[in-house]
Amino acid sequence: MGFAKTERDWAERVARHLKVELKRADVTYEELAERLKAHGFSETKASISNKLARATVPASFFLACLAALELEGVRLEDI
Repeated sequence: MGFAKTERDWAERVARHLKVELKRADVTYEELAERLKAHGFSETKASISNKLARATVPASFFLACLAALELEGVRLEDI
């Protein structure tokens, strides 16, 4: 698949990657919002849904989600 070529491609891939990881972990947006509190984020189910639907995911949010899902890392090739 290769690396993304544009900023929009990267944004869409990051959003898609988070959706896949949430599904793998069997974590809902509501559960993620609760877990993110431990990482300093005040999110709601709706705000998470909007970020992922619009592919407007700040790097800090992405990293906090990885931590909330207890993932040790991510390979660029997987995004």
